[in-house]
Amino acid sequence: MCANVFGALKSLFGKPFDGGKRMDHGSQQQHPAMIRLYEVQREVQSLGPQVCTFSGLKNEREYRRLERELTRLLLEVDQVDTEGRVDLQGARKRAAQEVEGLLRYLEENATHPSRLAIEELSREAQRLVEQGVVEPQRAGGTAEISDELVDAVQELILRLTQVKTGGSVPLRKARYRALTRLCAVQDVIEGRTRQQTLPLSEDTHVAVQRINQVMVQVSGARSQLVALLMGLSGRDSCAHLSRVLTELLVELDALDVSGNAAVRNYRKQVVEEINGLLKHLDLEGEGDDTRRYDLAQNDSIRQIEAVRGRVGQLRGEVLRHCGVGDLFRPKPELQSLLTHLDQVDTARNPCIREARRRAVLEVQAVITFLDLREALICRQPGSNEPPQHRAVWMVLGSLSDLQAQVLCFNGKRADKSYILLEELLTKQLLALDAVDPQGDEMTKVARKQAVKFAQNILSYLDMKTDEWEY
Repeated sequence: MCANVFGALKSLFGKPFDGGKRMDHGSQQQHPAMIRLYEVQREVQSLGPQVCTFSGLKNEREYRRLERELTRLLLEVDQVDTEGRVDLQGARKRAAQEVEGLLRYLEENATHPSRLAIEELSREAQRLVEQGVVEPQRAGGTAEISDELVDAVQELILRLTQVKTGGSVPLRKARYRALTRLCAVQDVIEGRTRQQTLPLSEDTHVAVQRINQVMVQVSGARSQLVALLMGLSGRDSCAHLSRVLTELLVELDALDVSGNAAVRNYRKQVVEEINGLLKHLDLEGEGDDTRRYDLAQNDSIRQIEAVRGRVGQLRGEVLRHCGVGDLFRPKPELQSLLTHLDQVDTARNPCIREARRRAVLEVQAVITFLDLREALICRQPGSNEPPQHRAVWMVLGSLSDLQAQVLCFNGKRADKSYILLEELLTKQLLALDAVDPQGDEMTKVARKQAVKFAQNILSYLDMKTDEWEY
């Protein structure tokens, strides 16, 4: 949209307007109306990039400023005196249309359903974090980070990555900003559950008392950081908290802990915790760089897409060979592709992280298909094989055929073929549920693995049709 707006502006103002020239004593002079339109054009070109990258809502100060400036320009264009000349009237009309286009673009993005969905998910995250982290700290206690809180934050991150932007720069920017902050919160609270630096006894060393005091301040700073990231702290700023933490680092560095390895290691752990918080305090300008959220030309995404392209080729070869009763085994190459994906740098970008996760699942789907096919081919049941164990293998044979259809499925959830696949897979789960192991441990294990396999196929089918985008 913005590219269209600026293209139209160039066509309107990019070349001299001959009809607006006047001859005065042998010299050429532009008509005052066209001069004024050129002045408006310069202001529009200045505001245009701001409009095209604005990612906020209608109630924000920046939105009101842009709307006010564009409305002023629209009124000024309307007041240009064309003296009844058709050519000047046409130029004025086109200028007004360009300003109106920017106004419309500004409003449409600020009120777009996807933008509102991003805002609602952000508010849900705010409520979750406020209840689980911020409020206990404000009450003078210590926030207990539960597994339920960690899981809920992860669920919100996944829901945010699935918000459709349709390629809109403002929507991508808004989604990226929300994701980076929530991922930072996730990193902080998960870091707290992973590493619990225990204080040393103050009798150990004279410096331990101060290090313990710093630990208490770091604990408070952690909750303060979470509040800042989620927009729940009206008084403080990232810059202020960064200064406080940096001062703590300087103070720790000045402590004399020579000659005591335990205290030195304790101080090192506290320093690492502070550095872990500091790395999240550069988010105030995060998202201003288009390369961070417009991922079409991102190197990591290109690597992921290259892997996905190769996986698609290998998948096609595997299915073609299966169709003629042969088994094509490109497992070594598939394993190398997994290794390559593991080495892709996500740069803490949640969208790249999700893209890599999905690519890994695509590779794993082909590998598990090959594993099951090979197991079915090599299977040599004995005459004394329990009937219930044979029943599980029969279901696995049906699941292998269904997985081949899922691997080559490229439709949508509304398609009849999708609905049929979903029903057939569900029937196989019911068939497994009906198998009675009769105390046979081998059958129990086989049935459990078959159920997990069927569920993974259903999840993969669901992933292929969720219309996820970068």
